[in-house]
Amino acid sequence: MIKFLKFIPVQLTFFLIIGILIGNYFSIQPMHLAVVFGILILLFTSVYFYADKQFQTPFLFPVFVFLVSFFIGLGTITFKNQLNHKNHYSKALNFSIEKPVTALISIENILKSTKYYDKYEADVYQLNGEKSIGKILVNIQKDSATSQLQVDDRLAVKMVFTEIVEPLNPYGFNYKKYLQQQQIHHQIYGDNSQFLRLKNIKQTIKGIAANIREKITKALIQYGFKNDELAVVNALLLGQRQNLTSELQQSYIGAGAIHILAISGLHIGIILLILTSVFKPMHYFKHGKLAASIIIISILWMYAIIAGLSASVVRAVAMFTAIAIAMQVNRPSSTYKTLVISMFFLLLFNPYYLFEVGFQLSYLAVFSIVWIQPKLYHLWKPKFWFLDKTWQLLTVSMAAQIGVLPLSLYYFHQFPGLFFVSNLVIIPVLGIILTAGIVIIILSVLQIAPQFLVDAFIFVIRQMNHFVAWVANQEYFIIQQISMSLLLMVAFYTLLFFGLKWTEKKVFYRFALVLISIVMLQSVFIYEKYGIQSSNEFIVFNQSKATTVAKRTGNKIRFDTSADSLKTSANFKMAYLVGAGLDEMQPSEKIKNLYYFKGETILIVDSLGIYRLNSIKPTIVILRQSPKINLERLLKYLNPKLIIADGSNYKSYLNDWEKTCIKNKTPFHNTLQKGAFVLNK
Repeated sequence: MIKFLKFIPVQLTFFLIIGILIGNYFSIQPMHLAVVFGILILLFTSVYFYADKQFQTPFLFPVFVFLVSFFIGLGTITFKNQLNHKNHYSKALNFSIEKPVTALISIENILKSTKYYDKYEADVYQLNGEKSIGKILVNIQKDSATSQLQVDDRLAVKMVFTEIVEPLNPYGFNYKKYLQQQQIHHQIYGDNSQFLRLKNIKQTIKGIAANIREKITKALIQYGFKNDELAVVNALLLGQRQNLTSELQQSYIGAGAIHILAISGLHIGIILLILTSVFKPMHYFKHGKLAASIIIISILWMYAIIAGLSASVVRAVAMFTAIAIAMQVNRPSSTYKTLVISMFFLLLFNPYYLFEVGFQLSYLAVFSIVWIQPKLYHLWKPKFWFLDKTWQLLTVSMAAQIGVLPLSLYYFHQFPGLFFVSNLVIIPVLGIILTAGIVIIILSVLQIAPQFLVDAFIFVIRQMNHFVAWVANQEYFIIQQISMSLLLMVAFYTLLFFGLKWTEKKVFYRFALVLISIVMLQSVFIYEKYGIQSSNEFIVFNQSKATTVAKRTGNKIRFDTSADSLKTSANFKMAYLVGAGLDEMQPSEKIKNLYYFKGETILIVDSLGIYRLNSIKPTIVILRQSPKINLERLLKYLNPKLIIADGSNYKSYLNDWEKTCIKNKTPFHNTLQKGAFVLNK
């Protein structure tokens, strides 16, 4: 491991990542960065020639190398950020988020549809007559009479570019932040009557790949693929997960097998092994090994293009391209080094990969398998071949789960306890499924696939889905609602790293580092526990057509809800419990009209409109169920310091109330616009 850390690409990748992180969280002017980088290159060149003349490497040389790597990371994300370009559509003249703008857009990706909208990712190449760049999210109302848009479709639209809203309740999924990492900052909503399809002038690589996938899907449908089986084949072999139902996707998540439905290193590794076996006879000819390697790498990248060039596919193919090259030159290259080199070039190509959950999980899983699996495997050495292979497979799965567990808990807050069962059954036959699937796709497109072979493959996919659903239904083994903060995750990884290092060489200083890691982990637990115990909050949640308020004291919380809130989703409650790290929820009660919280008197005015109470002067007033009141009179009578209106009110009432509050200089909080109101004391 020490030798690995001394490997130059490891150090360069480390400083590249630091540069990307700083460039992402701090806005830096491209011109300033270019000037600094130019000066740094001049200094680096001077030091290099000085070192060359002196036949020795001065201390400043590695410092400048690492600084160059750092500024390359800073530069890649700064220049990759489309908001820094003067041609970004948001910088065009007359651009507004309040009135419609005229734009020409091109569909780049088809996303998973919602109940009411088909969703797409599109490039804006012209806005208000000016050439532009930038991505937007397109939401088109579903219409059975009109066909879905396809990749490369060009549209003329006149719509309002609205900002993507942040989560309206505490600890909700931040869709805005997620899309920002995809460089999407606005979205449009409309129906088919609000855009005009234009003639396609050119076809991109993604468009050609989409057409190939469409032909494959049509061929599969002709041979009897449908519903979940078709969706799984599309996800498993073509990298398209849009048609997976939420129930099927949740089954794979609960069974700890969701990685099977995303083309990743596992799939590409199996395909590489298959291709290596197929083209191995070429090694007996002169330059045959080189030709075989070129063909294999070409096939891998063609497959990546057909699969849509998603981030997971690109990184997996890039990783195994490096492995294929290492195999060609007969150099037993360390897997660690191959991982780091592929990571370096991927981040150089697209620094935003660093912030993708799949990127982080993928590299952590592979690194963990390479490092942890041998340690687990040597704990027991079965004598029988079958037991040995089973144990080997089990340790691979366990090593991957150990490596990604803290990160998975941080992002997803659940742990599939039977992950080893699903992986132990599915992974051994995954190679057969992939091979058979590729053969069936080719034969189906050529219209020569034997129907019995297709039916057998459909049966296998269906049984795999049933098995995964059975594993996911063992709810006792799925641990959910696990709270994991960033600080706690770092503490766990620190302990894991030093603990594994100690098992390699049991010396005193490594044992001391393990003890320090344990103390650090306990300190984080105590610190966060103290923070939870000392927190007190009164919350008015944002809920469409319903009302929920909560009163929290330390690690205890009580949700008071209106009768109509029982008919709507309560996911925001669970998100708050997990995000805040609470483990005790008191029984819910009906909404009251009066609350007292840390010196504040809170009055809730409902549809009855009653607010004149003897000897009670509320400091905060909450309006719900659209009460028919004269708000100006209420303000003069009660003189509150804040008015809150939740999502149970009519929008027309909200607009009038806001104007009245502005006129009377009283703060107004509309949860539909500003999100949940949180009173901390």
